[in-house]
Amino acid sequence: MPRPNYAGSGFANLVASLVEACGGPPRHAPLESLPVAEIQSARNVVFLIVDGLGDNYLRANGAGGHVARHRRGAISAVFPSTTASAITTSFTGATPLEHGLTGWFTYFSAAACVASPLQFQRRGEKTPLGVPPGRIFTRPSLFDTLAARAIVVSYRPIIDTLYNRHHCGRAERRAYDDLAGFLGEITAAVKSGPERKFVYAYWPEFDSLAHRHGVASAEARAHFERLDETFGALLARLSGTDTIVVLTADHGFVDCPPEESIELPPGLAAMLRFPLCGERRVAFCHVQDQEAFLSKAKSLLADRADVRPSRDLLDEGWFGKGPAHPDFAERIGDVALVMRGRGTVKDWVAGEPRHLHIGNHGGTSEDEMNIPLVVAKT
Repeated sequence: MPRPNYAGSGFANLVASLVEACGGPPRHAPLESLPVAEIQSARNVVFLIVDGLGDNYLRANGAGGHVARHRRGAISAVFPSTTASAITTSFTGATPLEHGLTGWFTYFSAAACVASPLQFQRRGEKTPLGVPPGRIFTRPSLFDTLAARAIVVSYRPIIDTLYNRHHCGRAERRAYDDLAGFLGEITAAVKSGPERKFVYAYWPEFDSLAHRHGVASAEARAHFERLDETFGALLARLSGTDTIVVLTADHGFVDCPPEESIELPPGLAAMLRFPLCGERRVAFCHVQDQEAFLSKAKSLLADRADVRPSRDLLDEGWFGKGPAHPDFAERIGDVALVMRGRGTVKDWVAGEPRHLHIGNHGGTSEDEMNIPLVVAKT
């Protein structure tokens, strides 16, 4: 299992480099392969995150393209390799250990429920958590610390969610509806004034298509080709603006065949205190009796999963460095199910449609954990 890197070769380090280069206080060491001075040399900084674009996918499908042409190498995703954990790192500079968001679903004692933090909704019920966002999201926005003018470019349906409003802080927010709008808003943001700017741009559709159709699908490939052309067009439009464009992803993907996707056995489900948290590739279990659950899970799941006390992953540094979030222990539960191969595990609660994604992430494979570092100067 590739270990996440927080010491100089990972996503959190990339964010630290960008923050320091834009006049803010970094929380962690800078990225070794992108020196702060190199970023500081440009008047404008564009940080472009393509949700789900793993480095292995880029190398296999992007040869000769605009993105691959500027690829500098691979860096490590955070753990779990998932949007809730990584995008929160990109907004705060904090590791998952520090910000405490450990998957699509997390247990929040402040709201007394398992919930989706990005949607700010209770699992299954699709109702608000009933607590102020500040009770769940405790790390401040990094945009509020920068000397450069901060602009966030994001997809219109999500730009004004509670999660985004909290984490964008005082940054200007610009919405788009499609790839053309994405290109236009980034370009307009860079050219919107003579002062130094940090433009944070997020693109979610590759992730959505990879979930629905599979990352190896024709649909994902066709979309990537359009995205690659858009990246080339962006570099052309920014020519002469003294801009450095840094593109990466929050995680990669694996396609999970139905025969490797299992429902949590009833004997284990009966031992849970709450529904499963985390991701289908890495599930966190809050249990009544840890030793009994560990024993039974190892027996029932056999070679499908590494069944480990969640505390072991914490002690081994999987979630990063820094002072732990005060509620971190409850957010990772008692036992972690780290799925092997291309396996997933799922339980169901009332109100959830019984639907399984083809493409998944959150796990520890190279396809999920290796993300690209792409650097272009205009």
